[in-house]
Amino acid sequence: MANIIDDTLNLIKAAHAQQGDNISKSITTANNLVAYDLQAPAKNLYPVQTPIRNTLPRTGGIGTATNWRTVRNIIGSGFDGMGWVPEGQRSGRMSYLTQSLSASYKTMGEEDQATYEAISAGRGFEDIRARMTMRLLQKLMLKEEAAIIGGNTSVSLTAPASPTLSVGASGGTVVADNYYVWCVALTYEGYRNSSVASGVATSQTITGADGLTYTLSGGSSAASAISLVQAVTLGQTLRASVPAINGAVAYAWYVSKTNNTPGTAYLQSITTINSVEFTAPVVTTGTQLVTAVTGNNSTNTLAFDGLLYQAFNPTSGAYIQSQATGTAGTGTPLTASGRGSIDEIDDMLVTMWNNNQLSPTVIYCNAQEIKNISNKVLSGGTNAPLVRYNLNNEQSMAIGASPFIDTYFNPITKQPLKVEVHPNVPPGTILAWADNLPAQYQSSEVPNVAEIRARQDYYQIDWPVTSRQQQVGVYAEEVLVVYAPFAIGVINNIANG
Repeated sequence: MANIIDDTLNLIKAAHAQQGDNISKSITTANNLVAYDLQAPAKNLYPVQTPIRNTLPRTGGIGTATNWRTVRNIIGSGFDGMGWVPEGQRSGRMSYLTQSLSASYKTMGEEDQATYEAISAGRGFEDIRARMTMRLLQKLMLKEEAAIIGGNTSVSLTAPASPTLSVGASGGTVVADNYYVWCVALTYEGYRNSSVASGVATSQTITGADGLTYTLSGGSSAASAISLVQAVTLGQTLRASVPAINGAVAYAWYVSKTNNTPGTAYLQSITTINSVEFTAPVVTTGTQLVTAVTGNNSTNTLAFDGLLYQAFNPTSGAYIQSQATGTAGTGTPLTASGRGSIDEIDDMLVTMWNNNQLSPTVIYCNAQEIKNISNKVLSGGTNAPLVRYNLNNEQSMAIGASPFIDTYFNPITKQPLKVEVHPNVPPGTILAWADNLPAQYQSSEVPNVAEIRARQDYYQIDWPVTSRQQQVGVYAEEVLVVYAPFAIGVINNIANG
């Protein structure tokens, strides 16, 4: 049989080789009689950027919470700044300002599954189970990075005050009518989980892979009371503002035209400053109604406090500065000092030194703020471009000049601060912190200003097989511990420009 098949193929090849072949038919690539060049494995085209998680030390812990005591101040007898004692007499006794602190461990996790058919079909392309576990770990790390920045279990947002309305003189196409506005404040998690298209995140009930349910708060405050009415004529813009709220990194704005009932107020905009300006006709249907915001969902009992909310806590001693409201819809941007720095950042550095004799070591901010800082430092009245000379161990010289800032020098301590762009820090917010305490904190017993204390670091669970699927979970039990929250500085409500 094999000889017959070979002989037949040879005859066909010989026939095709002859000129004027009469048996050739139109066989093209459209018939799919071609090889399939599939490159293995799949290309993972998603970013996994977790710079703060990568730099934080990770230590072990036990129990339900980690506990520690701090000596916040040593207070001398008499006048605290005087040590004079008469000859032959004893000084009075000093006292201490102490605190007992604790942080409860929280669980983070992510799960996935693959059918046995998918595992079998993937052979030769990629190891489905191994790649599934890798992607689970990457997603968990991304969620952990967000939690380290803005997890919130302790700072409850107050409902915004009734918005103050006004009109801009010209430049708008807002339909002439009477308008009413409501406002909802958003935490870091609320900002990341909300959009005009999908609405403000209130709360969500999740059904776990085990069939049990739990509820997560989305990170939004209760809605404000209604504003007073504002009449707008054609050609004007509609402006609204509320006082800035501690813990808020963004604000959602709902507008009703003609009618002053919440059932007609639709979500129009989300801003990272405490005001907004509408230049185009408002949406009167299709987006979220303010009636969907039924209460305060700003804190999560399942979360730990991230760096931002350790700082926003009124007892932290951290530096918090919210930019002034300014003109509604425009806000207050950063201010160039005219000497190659930013006034607001310099004020933060001066205050942190005066209050606690330390300096941040790194500044994290959004691409918007990186651009604005660079523009103001490089064009804010400085007399010369910024050029840095770097000498390596071999004393060879490299000269670098660029239109962006990667290092900011503390005008008080002369210490360089790294300026890092972070994809998850919201526009309008600058987060600065010290990753170590300076030498004057001698015998501080604080090797790390902040660390991840893990009762159980990343672990994988391969669940028992109860169906023809392989189910996998990746979890971590941890808490962010900040031993010196006064080493954090936050500037927010920063307008773009």
